[in-house]
Amino acid sequence: MFRLSRPLRLLRHCAALACCCAGGLVATAAWPQAKPQAAPYHLRVVGGLADLSQYTRREEPFWKHDLARLSGGRYSAEIVPFDRAGVPGTEMLRLLQLGVVPFGTALMSSFTAQYPEYTAPDLAGLNPDIATLRSTLAAFRPYLEKTLREQHGVEPLAIYVYPAQVVFCGKPLRGLSDLSGRRVRVSSSTQADFVSALGAEPVLTGFAQIVPSFTAGNTDCAITGTMSGNTLGLHTLMTHVHALPVTWGLAVFGANRTAWAALPADLRELLRRELPKLESSIWAESERETADGMACNRGAAECVGGRKGRLVVVPVSAQDERRRSEILASTVLPRWLQRCGARCAQVWNSTIGPVRGIMAPKAP
Repeated sequence: MFRLSRPLRLLRHCAALACCCAGGLVATAAWPQAKPQAAPYHLRVVGGLADLSQYTRREEPFWKHDLARLSGGRYSAEIVPFDRAGVPGTEMLRLLQLGVVPFGTALMSSFTAQYPEYTAPDLAGLNPDIATLRSTLAAFRPYLEKTLREQHGVEPLAIYVYPAQVVFCGKPLRGLSDLSGRRVRVSSSTQADFVSALGAEPVLTGFAQIVPSFTAGNTDCAITGTMSGNTLGLHTLMTHVHALPVTWGLAVFGANRTAWAALPADLRELLRRELPKLESSIWAESERETADGMACNRGAAECVGGRKGRLVVVPVSAQDERRRSEILASTVLPRWLQRCGARCAQVWNSTIGPVRGIMAPKAP
């Protein structure tokens, strides 16, 4: 019997969800009926990761409440996080391109397999603080936005950031070199490259499996967000946390260009004006949450959003900083270029390389 290929089956499944009156799980624009003036123009949006502050404190309130207020009730929206919408994160860019998801948020780390060039701004060890991340993204953003429009038919509207991803360990840790010989949970190939260069064994593990993996003895340490680690309870399971951000986590919010062009002009203008403000608030939130997560994990009085632990915070030493810089140049960047191909060296050298002072070797 003839069977549809997986992409076609996924497309048919998502299209069915988009048309489902009761589900409302996949982003669609509820286009005006015969008398558009009789009802508000309503959007459905796929947002970022559920339960994280970016979504609960920023994205969700903007679409569910602020849009209607800002438009005087003319426009409204509903939003669902992509990890609860039945939409695989790795398929989000493709679904945006097809228009199955007209308005959606895609984790840039999910592009690794098909479009590794888009992961360049958040390579492990590249951005030791959020100020560096801002300048890295500023150098890369024009290329990213241009290629999303021209190659994917996606209109980029905002780029969000998650808090710093750091190393938690269940045994004493004095510096990055102590990770040698330990099994470390990672969530991406670039994190795996980083810890491998330290002599550690990377273990690719989903977020929900961090605690079971550690308690079963399958991992000794874990890279995750400062506050998300606290939410998981790592402040009670682990003993040490290193202050160096290994990676951060970027997400792009975009629209299918046909769907975007079909919006009323004043709605496009409103979103062009307000989404940069939402982006700015999310970056500020992530910066605060990075610091608050560390404060809570060590049990500091200034802890606000988490639970107080008693972890030893390992500061970034001069030796750690040298190792980060060396590993980025000698391992992380070369391995990313191997996965990415010759064109990526050109992209790197015309965007991030000059800003960070690390140029990729030109192809012979």
